[in-house]
Amino acid sequence: MGNRRFSRELVIQFLYLTEMNNGEISNQLKSFWENNSCQEDVQSFTEDILNDIFDHKKEIDARLEKYSDNWTLSRMAVIDRNLLRMAASELMYSKTVPPKVAIDEAVEIAKKYGSADSPNFINGVLDRILKELRPDVPQTSLNQ
Repeated sequence: MGNRRFSRELVIQFLYLTEMNNGEISNQLKSFWENNSCQEDVQSFTEDILNDIFDHKKEIDARLEKYSDNWTLSRMAVIDRNLLRMAASELMYSKTVPPKVAIDEAVEIAKKYGSADSPNFINGVLDRILKELRPDVPQTSLNQ
């Protein structure tokens, strides 16, 4: 597994942790790193994604609600909701991650941690977001 995939899995673990526990994000993050030591570049990339998610959560969640037909965020599985947040933040705010990579990574992590329906659901929502943000980029497909 590459460092960036590992970072993204740490993002999902941390987001899951914050949904299950009350408390200040900064305190939870400090505790998280005490229990999950890793290379500096992994921690840095993880925190970059987390900062984008927490700094823009309202905008990210609004976009996810818009493109999650018949699904509210509260009804989604915790893993799916947080995978969508992670990938949407990369689509919307990252200047270094190509859109196809953000979507493919979320789909691959969904295959590992989500339900059987998670990869298709996540791919569909993220493709719709990408189409709005960057109509010039071809949509992804799980069959590629």
